[in-house]
Amino acid sequence: WQIPLGEHPELVEQGFGNTGSENYGGPVVTASGLLFIGATLFDQKLRAFDAATGELLWEHEMPYSGMATPAVYMADGRQYIVIGTSNARNPKGQQGSAYIAFALPD
Repeated sequence: WQIPLGEHPELVEQGFGNTGSENYGGPVVTASGLLFIGATLFDQKLRAFDAATGELLWEHEMPYSGMATPAVYMADGRQYIVIGTSNARNPKGQQGSAYIAFALPD
């Protein structure tokens, strides 16, 4: 499957969605078939897709762009996703960086 990944917020405001965006970083796929990717420079979202079909299952807007490949780890029997975020490549965005972690449902 192929899809445009990311959007330019200023184009969405003009009615142009699904434009795609510059991408920096790659995806990670879990054993259960979830594909997680940040990578979109301007819309600052982390997305989860069904790895087999490409269906968007979940997205979350982060404080900065996910300019890294997410990491998956287990702690105390629970699975987590963590991603490094930064707006260093986006001169129009609020500057800063943070690590963002999410617990996956049981």
